[in-house]
Amino acid sequence: MKFTLSWLKDHLETDAGLDEIVYALTDLGLEVEEVSNPAERLGEFSLCKVIQAEKHPNADKLRVCQVLTDEGELQIVCGAPNAREGIIAVIAKPGVYVPGIDAEIGVGKIRGVESHGMMCSEREMELSEEHDGIIELSSGKVGDRFVDWLEENDPSKVDTVIEIAITPNRPDALGVRGVALDLAARGLGVMKPAKTAEILGNGPCPISVTIDDDTRARGCEIFAGRLIRGVQNRASPLWMQDRLKAIGLRPISALVDVTNYFTYDRNRPLHVFDADKVKGNLRVHRARGGETLVGLDEKEYTFSEGMVVISDDNGIESIGGIMGGLQTGCTEETTNVFVEAAVWDHIQISYTGRVLKINSDARYRNERGIDPAYNTQAVDDATRMIMDICGGNATDVIVAGAAPDVRRAYKLDTDRVQSLVGMEIPAAEQVKTLTELGFVVDGDLVHVPSWRPDVLGEADLVEEVARVASLTKLQGKPLMRPTVGVPVPILSTLQKREQIARRTTASLGYNECVTYSFIDKAAAELFGGGGDSTMLENPISSEMSHLRPSLLPGLLQAAARNQARGYPDMALFECGAVFGGGEPGEQENLVTGILVGRTLAKDVHAESRPVDLFDVKADMEVILNAVGAPTKLTYNRKTNGWWHPGRSTKVGLGPKKVLGTFGELHPRVLDALDVKGPVVAFAVHIGEIPLPRKRLASRGALKLRDLQAVERDFAFVVDADVEAITLVNAAASAEKNLIENVRVFDEFIDGSIGEAKKSIAVTVRLQPTEKTLQEADIEAVAIKIIEKVGKATGGILRG
Repeated sequence: MKFTLSWLKDHLETDAGLDEIVYALTDLGLEVEEVSNPAERLGEFSLCKVIQAEKHPNADKLRVCQVLTDEGELQIVCGAPNAREGIIAVIAKPGVYVPGIDAEIGVGKIRGVESHGMMCSEREMELSEEHDGIIELSSGKVGDRFVDWLEENDPSKVDTVIEIAITPNRPDALGVRGVALDLAARGLGVMKPAKTAEILGNGPCPISVTIDDDTRARGCEIFAGRLIRGVQNRASPLWMQDRLKAIGLRPISALVDVTNYFTYDRNRPLHVFDADKVKGNLRVHRARGGETLVGLDEKEYTFSEGMVVISDDNGIESIGGIMGGLQTGCTEETTNVFVEAAVWDHIQISYTGRVLKINSDARYRNERGIDPAYNTQAVDDATRMIMDICGGNATDVIVAGAAPDVRRAYKLDTDRVQSLVGMEIPAAEQVKTLTELGFVVDGDLVHVPSWRPDVLGEADLVEEVARVASLTKLQGKPLMRPTVGVPVPILSTLQKREQIARRTTASLGYNECVTYSFIDKAAAELFGGGGDSTMLENPISSEMSHLRPSLLPGLLQAAARNQARGYPDMALFECGAVFGGGEPGEQENLVTGILVGRTLAKDVHAESRPVDLFDVKADMEVILNAVGAPTKLTYNRKTNGWWHPGRSTKVGLGPKKVLGTFGELHPRVLDALDVKGPVVAFAVHIGEIPLPRKRLASRGALKLRDLQAVERDFAFVVDADVEAITLVNAAASAEKNLIENVRVFDEFIDGSIGEAKKSIAVTVRLQPTEKTLQEADIEAVAIKIIEKVGKATGGILRG
């Protein structure tokens, strides 16, 4: 939205400076995007007088002029045909930048004669396209600034142009008067009375208008117009042309320029038909589909069924609320004109404009909302301006339909400004602000003006008051604590554990992935899902038809994409929800990770090997320990079908309490998802880890041992099917107060120790707490360890 400063002052009586106005606009929510001040680029130009002009000795079309300036006489070589003795011109002295030629003037020789400056034309100063000669002024004093002369004699040439960004909820600010209203409410001036006219027609209008029944509701609610006979469609007044040019519009003719002027001045799009080209009467209706029209932009448009158009007896003549037709457009020969103003459905305008790809000023405003109550008055106001400029006699106004009733009122609670915004504004000031914005305050009810479609509730009234008072006055205040003392933790225990698990997994070298919760049916079936209970009723694609039963499908698909792009080694994890059904209680949160490829790249200093299940076992144990899982766990090799049998196991607190699973994934699953294996993975059930029995506000005291620890190694011969964890747990239970940990460090299988036998070697660390262990104490514990292991596994010490 563009407008000039003088245009704004047509509606606002103000002494505020440009900077103050610009700041206030942005603060009010009408963000200023650009300020173009012609005076800034013309400040160094001054007036001069030609006291002598002679023909150039070496050029027929050049003249050597002696010019009187505020710095004395200067010699300037000029090629303008009107350069002559006695005229007052505009000079750019050496060192002055001339915008029209994008150059800085210097001292130079032209055909052997020195020139100390330049006398300028209007185009060289970007005042117009005039370039037939240099500027000749009818008055002025030598040495005066040209900007000062323009402000006194031709102010439109140095009128500041302001461009503001309009949010979709403020269509009222698409008119200069709406912008002025905001500034007046802020206190930057007083609104001038709106210029309204009352035109008494000379008889009925010969052109009637009808609106089809199927078009009234969601097409065109009211259509008003009148015929003006005997107009002379001359050029519009210079002041109007200057304003239209300043905002980037091209003056065309008085009739067209008046409609453009009202579009920007009052946010009131209008249209004018050449009445002599209209055959019969006008009808507002919906297109059947397939009709065509050549618009005012000389492009042909084909209509779809349901678009709202205006037709005469010959056919479609205008696209309702968007663009007129070329056939009935006004030209210099127009003598009888039909002026129309209508209120159109916002959605219909937007739909038609998008389909036809028309971006006009009329569409921009009609699809956002105009003042429906101003519709008929706009016809009178436009008629008065047309008759003042072009003459003519107007008929009575004809109206089809009725203006929509947008009257509404909301209760004003002056205390809500404090509760909603946090500002203390006196009640009287709130009432004053709303009144100056055009609202009508009746007791505690506030009636919303017809030009403000964005105000739809009590909160909007508060917003208006706070916006005008300036949100920059808000002062930051700390929130009051609901309780005294240490605040209650915001995150639940489960959320905190998820956070710890995520950070711990990342610290182990895994890269976090965030995949979709929806996967295709085939992938879901690989992991025990894909049933009707997890199927979406309206999936966005066939690849997202089911809720995921596991995090592994997304991680494996990510691994496949990376492998296809030349990245064979990776460690990926995800923390998220998996679904066993569609009900609220049929989901849980897991932390799942996969390792693919080798442990590290080829390196002279380290050994690279394929990843195995012991890598993910170690990582899962770190995660379980970080989130507070018990240290003594059970292992169950009966895993789900997507795990490799014999190379995977469940970890838990018994057969029914599963805390996690780790191992190698089944080759069948990898083939189905196009992943090059093997792939090892783990999945931790965060919600299954039991909560601590005692909840402390802080960590317990650090316990340091001042007595020497002792380590002893044991090698047991057991059956080949005995699990190492069974042996470790048995050894650890021999003397719980002394045994700190038991660690496997060797496994040996050979026929020399017996058929179907193996040797497992462990290190047992004893940590005394009361006294240093003697040899007898150590031997006693060793005997207990041998007994416990023998009882639990049938193992014996290896000789």
